[in-house]
Amino acid sequence: MSNQLFFVSCPKGVEYLLADEMASLGMEPVRNTPAGVWVRGELASGYRACLWSRLANRVILHLAEIDADSVDSLYQGVLDVDWSQHLAITGSFKVAFSGQNQVIRNTQFGAQRVKDAVVDRLRNAAGQRPAVAARDPDVLISARLHRGKLSLGIDLSGESLHKRGYRTEKGAAPLKENLAAALLLRAGWPEIARLGGHFADPMCGSGTLVIEAAMMALDLAPGRQRQRFGFERWLGHQPELWRDLRQEAERRAYEGRSNTALKLAGFDRDKPVIATAWRNIQRAGLEGVVHVECRPVEAFCLDGQWAEKGLVLTNPPYGERLSERRQLPELYRQLGAAVKRGAMGWQLAVFTGAPEYGKYIGLRSYKQYKLYNGKLPAQLLLFNIDEASEMTPREGAESGELIPRIRNPERAAMLANRLKKNLKAIGQWAKKQNIECYRLYDADMPEFALAIDLYDGWVHVQEYQAPKSVDARAARDRLAEALAVIPETLGIDPNRMVCKQRQRQSGTSQYEKQAVTGEFLTVHEHGCQLRVNLKDYLDTGLFLDHRPVRHWIQQHAAGKRFLNLFCYTGAASVHAAVGGASRSLSLDMSNTYVRWARDNLALNGVDRKAHRVDQADCLKWLAQRPAAGEEFDLIFMDPPTFSNSARMADVLDIQRDHGTLIRQAMARLAENGLLIFSNNFRRFRLDAELEQAFAVKEVSPSTIDRDFQRNPKIHRCWHIRHR
Repeated sequence: MSNQLFFVSCPKGVEYLLADEMASLGMEPVRNTPAGVWVRGELASGYRACLWSRLANRVILHLAEIDADSVDSLYQGVLDVDWSQHLAITGSFKVAFSGQNQVIRNTQFGAQRVKDAVVDRLRNAAGQRPAVAARDPDVLISARLHRGKLSLGIDLSGESLHKRGYRTEKGAAPLKENLAAALLLRAGWPEIARLGGHFADPMCGSGTLVIEAAMMALDLAPGRQRQRFGFERWLGHQPELWRDLRQEAERRAYEGRSNTALKLAGFDRDKPVIATAWRNIQRAGLEGVVHVECRPVEAFCLDGQWAEKGLVLTNPPYGERLSERRQLPELYRQLGAAVKRGAMGWQLAVFTGAPEYGKYIGLRSYKQYKLYNGKLPAQLLLFNIDEASEMTPREGAESGELIPRIRNPERAAMLANRLKKNLKAIGQWAKKQNIECYRLYDADMPEFALAIDLYDGWVHVQEYQAPKSVDARAARDRLAEALAVIPETLGIDPNRMVCKQRQRQSGTSQYEKQAVTGEFLTVHEHGCQLRVNLKDYLDTGLFLDHRPVRHWIQQHAAGKRFLNLFCYTGAASVHAAVGGASRSLSLDMSNTYVRWARDNLALNGVDRKAHRVDQADCLKWLAQRPAAGEEFDLIFMDPPTFSNSARMADVLDIQRDHGTLIRQAMARLAENGLLIFSNNFRRFRLDAELEQAFAVKEVSPSTIDRDFQRNPKIHRCWHIRHR
């Protein structure tokens, strides 16, 4: 078979290493993609990748790229492939389908359509057709859907290539073998081994790292002990070519065994796990090469004849159980003390899902690689174990940094359980409603006075200011616990969590910056695109509790003239414009929010002439006599509770001033128009005289969505019309 195109998949974050490895195996890299690379090569190179790749999950021989904009085009494209070159009519196959688009939203349905096309292509006049086998098929067909294209191929691997065959049992938190190999490559183990260095893992678990290190140093093919590959019953298989490659691998394994100076050891405090490691070593054929024993990390030392240079590579516990996380600082301190005591001059590499604890090691990391352990974000931290790299670990409290940690496991477990319960109930509701941004938790438990909002993969945490009667240290401990629990429970990267403290606002505090990142995120709400900033201001630019109000405006704005007073970032104006408002005027005193509102409107392709945003003091603007053309069919007014900003002509107190504001706004409302008035002052009482002058109806219950029902006083809302 001449030069072919292959797709080789791998763990996320390993793509560049995989491209280099494929080049070393005779492949020509074409391009990298998330969790894989496209390469070209002969069939022999594809076989060699199956046998020798330490990093790949699968090696897929590409057959065709098919238009999948419709179900019919997908079916026809698969039908057009000559499957008789790959699968006997008496054979069996399985379709591994991944991805979705607008027409294929279910992988099971996509796999069924591919299967139908394959069967229809091969079915003969007598009705014979290949069988579908869920287990051990002759041919595994890979079908990967991305947007409007379906990539079809033959999976030459069979089972994922990370399964070497030596690990049939697992320790408490096993690494996949190909991820372990990636860590060894990033840590420079091949070069260290070539120069005569040794290897140790002080928290080895079931031994994956030390076994992979031995296989790498001894030039043992990672696929050498696998019982079967996916190409062996494929019609295009070339047995002689495969036999030659297997014989070459055996020859190299025999030669690699001559490296008698190699020394590798693993240690762990858990006796049952060490017993599992010994069995894995036996299955890998590495008895006499790899040594493991039961020894806690604080007792780690290199006994006997060890080289002056070497690598300590380990994967400490991540503190996945809440009771374990509080033990991590001491564990990292013990690791740092042990390697500085017993492995000076060596290299240290620590793979961790809790990189914030790396500072407790007491060494300065010179390189950090971002990787993933499954879906969990993690980092590989690299250190030189020498005096020049030593540093004094600093406690988070000393540096002013709040370190996530668990001091009260039972209390933290209660928060985790509540978040899981809310995620199941509110999260499913939000998903069904196609809502990206919603409140998950709002001080549900008195111990954790937090508001937790989700913004399309980000978490925004606001700590309500504790009363003076609450000890500041106790409040800080609870916040640290929450920051440890939230990412773990929600399954998000801690770097995608933003935490702020909400206090009573005065003056311009709501406008003052908390940070200066300039980082904006675009989110979607009922067909509108809106920019939010989770870091720079106390509020994000989107009041989530007003989501139903904005949606109502969108549904009733068609053909109407819309006025948005105290417009903030103009989200309601965007909804009105998207809903078909003929024109709109949005006013706010803050230049920051005026620019933000204009950006939001521009993001949605709105006509800037028809939909204006002006900087204005709304109190002063309303107090003026309405100018010509200042009549509106729909007005939204959501003033702050209190403001004494220097820019304003007067101090605003919503309880005192709302009657005047409403009367002035009604002077600009068309005869059959509607004013929507809202505010979030919990003790607010509407002026009774307004109900005599206008038709007033409180609609607050209908403006509270599922995610705010626990806190129905988050705002109140009225519809006000002329009598």
